[in-house]
Amino acid sequence: MSVCGVLPRLAFVVAGMGCALAPARAADDAAAFYKDKTIRMVVGSAAGSGYDIGARLVARYMANYIPGRPTFVIQNQPGAASATMTNALYNIAPRDGTVIGAAINGMPTAPLLEPEGVRFDPTKLSWLGSVNREVQTTYVWHTSPVLKLADLFDRELIVGATTPGTTQVDFPVVARAVLGLKYKVISGYEGTAQIHKAMEMGEVHGVGSTAYASLRTLAQNWLDEGKVKVIAQWGLRRHKDLPDTPAILDLAKNDADRRALTLMMARLEYGRPFFAPPGVPADRMAALTMAFEKTMGDPDFIADARKLNLEVEPVTGAEVAALVRDVNATPPDVVARVRDALHGR
Repeated sequence: MSVCGVLPRLAFVVAGMGCALAPARAADDAAAFYKDKTIRMVVGSAAGSGYDIGARLVARYMANYIPGRPTFVIQNQPGAASATMTNALYNIAPRDGTVIGAAINGMPTAPLLEPEGVRFDPTKLSWLGSVNREVQTTYVWHTSPVLKLADLFDRELIVGATTPGTTQVDFPVVARAVLGLKYKVISGYEGTAQIHKAMEMGEVHGVGSTAYASLRTLAQNWLDEGKVKVIAQWGLRRHKDLPDTPAILDLAKNDADRRALTLMMARLEYGRPFFAPPGVPADRMAALTMAFEKTMGDPDFIADARKLNLEVEPVTGAEVAALVRDVNATPPDVVARVRDALHGR
């Protein structure tokens, strides 16, 4: 074979070796950076909430899979449905891979539905992934005057909530405007644990919409003892454990109602999302994403999540990013209807 025939093949082999070595070099670079570093995971909900418990479990396992084995610390920054935390990470936090946000699922739609005070673009965030897709529920204390969904057309149900932008506020408010369900929302509670105390004391009758996984994590004993009753479920699909519980989406009277409700509930498809600010170097972002994905498949993580009644149905970072782009491309007339409902117009 001539030299001319050998050289192109040799060049191809060398180029291929370079491509194979690139991920290894990136991992080495990430390991060198993260050695002796601390990663701050900022949780956009109150300490002790279902989101907080889940985020702390994720952090514990992610630390095992990031090259260089950095230490994780958890900081809670609740407020404005995780928008306060996301504003800070988007605009102020270092973009070097040492900060991760753990948001509630209403954060990516905040620029559409609650734009006041939002200073971030969710389509530009670096998404690591989500622990699960969610189904949420309306549940009531056993002494509530409303004990089935049909009663809500005629009787008022007082539900506790944290802040606008969360499902606890947004879902029942939109259902009241679109479907005529008589939810009365009392907001201002710090977290779901505080709402549960208010239920026990008789301040509120129940919760308008919170993840079924959070209810099981925080109050499985209430379900077992019949102290609370799940009367409705929210989501684009039914929960496997709630086959006979009526779905809010089934109450839509026409296509316009269905589109408005679907916009509100689309956030449940990216469940409990984790992200980094824009601009994190590619090698570090790859390390964080890989660590998140390996955590989701870790048998010990899954076992610990099961003990806490946390559901694990992972969504990749790429899938979350695609869902966020799709939701933020919702037609303006649908957005306007939901926004008007949220603001009582």
